[in-house]
Amino acid sequence: MAMNLALPLIQNADLKGKVVLVRVDHNVVKKGIIHDPYRIDATIGTLYHINAKGGKIILMTHVGRPKDKKTGEITIDGKTSVEPIVEYLQKKLHIKLRVPEFYQHEKMGYIGIETSINHLIRELKDDKIDGIYMPNTRWFRGEEAKGEEQDRFAHQLAGLADIFVNDAFGSWQAHASTVGVAKYLPSYAGFLMQKEIESLERIYQPQRPFLAVVAGSKFDTKIEPLYALLKSCDYLILGGVLYNAYLCAKYDIQIAGIAQEDIDYAKKFVEYAQDYPGKLVEISYIVESDTLDGKIEGKYRTHNIHDLKPGTKLNYVLDAAKEALHEPSVEKIILSAKMIFVNAVMGFAPYFTEGTIALDELIDQNRDAIKLYGGGDTMQELKRLLPGLYIMALDNPKYYIFTGGGAVLKAIQEGTTSGIEPIKALLKQ
Repeated sequence: MAMNLALPLIQNADLKGKVVLVRVDHNVVKKGIIHDPYRIDATIGTLYHINAKGGKIILMTHVGRPKDKKTGEITIDGKTSVEPIVEYLQKKLHIKLRVPEFYQHEKMGYIGIETSINHLIRELKDDKIDGIYMPNTRWFRGEEAKGEEQDRFAHQLAGLADIFVNDAFGSWQAHASTVGVAKYLPSYAGFLMQKEIESLERIYQPQRPFLAVVAGSKFDTKIEPLYALLKSCDYLILGGVLYNAYLCAKYDIQIAGIAQEDIDYAKKFVEYAQDYPGKLVEISYIVESDTLDGKIEGKYRTHNIHDLKPGTKLNYVLDAAKEALHEPSVEKIILSAKMIFVNAVMGFAPYFTEGTIALDELIDQNRDAIKLYGGGDTMQELKRLLPGLYIMALDNPKYYIFTGGGAVLKAIQEGTTSGIEPIKALLKQ
């Protein structure tokens, strides 16, 4: 296996008769509905292995953001419940799962794990149920807390099981359920975690030319990975708000909805990019819209960025026009790349889809390149807009779809997978 040999692997663990606590990234529920079960399906190999080796499974994942960052209040409701995931797994695998309930504080979510769960663990050991699925980890106050409070919750989680398996590469934040629990139990990397790390190694040692396509809604969260990518790749294409902020910074234009903070970050990036001439590939044709309410006839238009004079004010820029991707210089770069990393939805979903469709179709025309797709939104848009291509990509060895784009960008920023906190925690084993 082409990865850090110090990483403890699930295939080397003695699982027979053990209760195994598995952290997964099943964060696929939006307002109570699963739009794409890919991240759930990607963990089934690990779950089958544990079951086949005689282990008893307790699952846990986070779902959404039930915690208000300003007030610290945690909202427990159906929008961020694991119930849709449990229903999906029960139907798909023909198993019986139970979700424990705990005392709910009015504003602080679940205070901790109570002894009532012991009844379920006894049922699990007696084969009366096939697994336990913990409530959303972010419903617990200790999950995202710091210091002693996080440590206490991690200790409670560890008390449920004999072994910890982390199969949630996409959940890279240092929380109780991803990092803290590994201090207290023998801990191992699941098969999905191993596969994601292996695929990341390709980005660290890319086949060249290496093209990266990155879009996003905030420059501040992406700027460090963008610096790292610009160093390592041969070409970089930006999309979304990132590209809009870049255009404002470089061409001194104004675009509605772009925060000054993002423009300030973009100015630093424009300056930084001067040290890497020719690497940043500019998309010439952009789509301006007068409204965010849809692609309404007569209320949107295409501009060539090179025709925009300094001081120009534009309404919302919500897409890259398809002709931008088919400019000879851009097309040549995409079709001649040997490796392509895509963490990008080029337009404002669900209305402005032209740029994303043109990009994904063009990338697919490059039959030789290794294509690495990262991120839930990137994956969901590929499935929604080009379902045939998405289904083909799942089984095509030239494609790999990461379960978490943020984790991939963080790993690119660190320059090594062992720089990510949950993986550090496993390496300490």
